[in-house]
Amino acid sequence: MEPSPTLVVRARRAVLPTGTAPAAVVVADGRITDVTDHDAPAPPGAAVVDVAADEVLLPGLVDSHVHVDEPGRTEWEGFATATAAAAAGGVTTLVDMPLNSIPPTVDVDALLVKRDVARDQVAVDVAFWGGAVPLRDGVPDPDGAVDPDRMAALVDAGVCGFKCFLTDSGVPEFPPVGHADLELAARTCAELDVPLVVHAEDDGVLGEAPAAGEDYRSFLASRPPGAETTAVLRLAAVAARTGARVHVLHVSAFEAAEEIGAARAQGVPITGETCPHYLALASETLTSTAGKCCPPVRSESNRELLWGALGAGRLQAVVSDHSPCPPELKDGGFGQAWGGVSSLELALRVVWSGAAARGHTLDDVAAWMSAAPAALAGLEGAKGAIAAGRDADLVVLAPDEVDEVDPTVLHHRHPVTPYAGLALRGAVRRVWLRGQDPVAGGGRLLTPERKRAT
Repeated sequence: MEPSPTLVVRARRAVLPTGTAPAAVVVADGRITDVTDHDAPAPPGAAVVDVAADEVLLPGLVDSHVHVDEPGRTEWEGFATATAAAAAGGVTTLVDMPLNSIPPTVDVDALLVKRDVARDQVAVDVAFWGGAVPLRDGVPDPDGAVDPDRMAALVDAGVCGFKCFLTDSGVPEFPPVGHADLELAARTCAELDVPLVVHAEDDGVLGEAPAAGEDYRSFLASRPPGAETTAVLRLAAVAARTGARVHVLHVSAFEAAEEIGAARAQGVPITGETCPHYLALASETLTSTAGKCCPPVRSESNRELLWGALGAGRLQAVVSDHSPCPPELKDGGFGQAWGGVSSLELALRVVWSGAAARGHTLDDVAAWMSAAPAALAGLEGAKGAIAAGRDADLVVLAPDEVDEVDPTVLHHRHPVTPYAGLALRGAVRRVWLRGQDPVAGGGRLLTPERKRAT
């Protein structure tokens, strides 16, 4: 017998897969059972919530690029703080990256440790990427080799796919892959039918660039756009040869986005994402190491071209790449500061502010920040849209409300953000996770569609 509806959310503006329209979203047992006319009678016994005239109902965001860092570097971030920040920002599902935690998620034992640590803390739903790294005797070692059997075991245990680096990751326990290991990892992912997500900066190009100094100009010169484009061309060739679904992480150079679009036009199974900081910040005005990341924030003109590539579909997703650290690791100059931007809670507001200014709609934002990341991670059967059969993950956004960013009220562990004092559009007024208010311990640990959530 079908469960009785417990909740109806009615909105004059609901962002649906077919576009924004009036709708009533009917929820039973944590799932959307129907999306009906706004004025349709509510089922008996269901609580009814009317979204205000100045608000829009969005699908819960899916952030497929988050470094939670726990266990091992919990002083940087943790599941409790990261998922609280996610919920406050309208992110109802996140996918944790396999590094900066210790141990990194490169085998099943490490995944089980991470799941055990996360289980009773998470306020939103959480899934996990595995790591494709060279191993020697089961231990990450730059002189080792990728192990397809360990990758297969991780897929059986529930990871969404695998991440690798083409250059130094910044932490010794997650070494990059060489040419042969990249090919092997891609072939293995193709056989396992999971994506390979790649930090795409070419190590050879970076090795020929000048060393980073303390100022931003020298840091920018140390990570030239050619490092990204060279890597993307290499990845497109690997994807074409192996049939692997290759996804390029955190594209900052518009030229790299153009190469992804060109490869896709030839039928190559390659996709790409960018991040809020590349769409909002610019090298001409970046003065705080809170905005240092790799690849780097580039020029204002590059930023506008990147928006163009996103709008034209050459990039498919926008995700945070939330990579926090303690404030002292951001001290000093750009040459030494940790490279990572903390923006999980602010991502929706940052992207919406820039999108609205350039004529994009909340339909576009939902496609970039919910539907596309859900599909990448293999979670599209339950996440990513307001549609019957999906989880009742819903966000009420007041799109025209403007407020300045106060770092001291953010929920992630450290009040470090390059957006401090910036006036942003959009206020998240309410969030439902599977039809309930998000609370610590109320999130689930997810696996892709080949498995069920636990």
